[in-house]
Amino acid sequence: MNKALPLSLLSLFIAATSFSSIAEEQTDEVQDMSDPLAVFTQGGVGITDKGINLKMGKTYDSGKENVAAMNVFELKGIGGKMFGFRDNDKPMYGSVDDSIDSFRLRNFQANIKNGQGRQLDMTYDVDSETLNASYSILQALPQIGGFLNLYPLAGAGVTVQNTEDDGYEIPGTFTVVGMYSKVALTDKIWINYNPMYMHTLSGSDTYKNGNFAGDDNILTHEFAISYQLTPRSNIRYFANWNEKVDFADGDHRIEYNYQF
Repeated sequence: MNKALPLSLLSLFIAATSFSSIAEEQTDEVQDMSDPLAVFTQGGVGITDKGINLKMGKTYDSGKENVAAMNVFELKGIGGKMFGFRDNDKPMYGSVDDSIDSFRLRNFQANIKNGQGRQLDMTYDVDSETLNASYSILQALPQIGGFLNLYPLAGAGVTVQNTEDDGYEIPGTFTVVGMYSKVALTDKIWINYNPMYMHTLSGSDTYKNGNFAGDDNILTHEFAISYQLTPRSNIRYFANWNEKVDFADGDHRIEYNYQF
């Protein structure tokens, strides 16, 4: 089985973002960690029902006026059998092992003047040897009622999959429309709800009719509640589910994040 693609993604990121650069001296300016458009160097660790997640993020000079940028890399599902608490008798969960479940690499740019963001999001599933990559644009809307922020987004993506017989191929493309939202409960506690609707655009009949859990479309949900421990650190609880998998059977994690 060809593992070159995920190893290449990991190597490229490590070359661009070393641990030493993340551990560099802290900047004086602290960004609002509750803002989905905030850009800052960061590190994080999550305890999930499928193992441990690790996250590293590094800002860089975009070369564009008023545009901040960062790369964020995540390793997910480390030590699933040892640290996770999945009920493996449920077929919807799939197999759980101690290897890495997936890699995720995001490149994010935000215009601090007009509130527009752009995101390249790539996730590689190790078990299925499938890469889903999407590019989307989001826009911050004016705050509502002094506590509600909405960030609608739209984009398109492509799926790359290892067929074993013919190597990596592109079975199809898809579109994504959704929204990030933030509800500020206090100056230290906030809630996020991020629904995303995805629909196949083109590709093989098998892909177009059944790529999303046996269907041509899917609505996914992400809920998070967060508490800001200090100006540079927070703890967050996340839940992810969709119309095929209910909330209780979805993915759950507790995550600690630190801003360097």
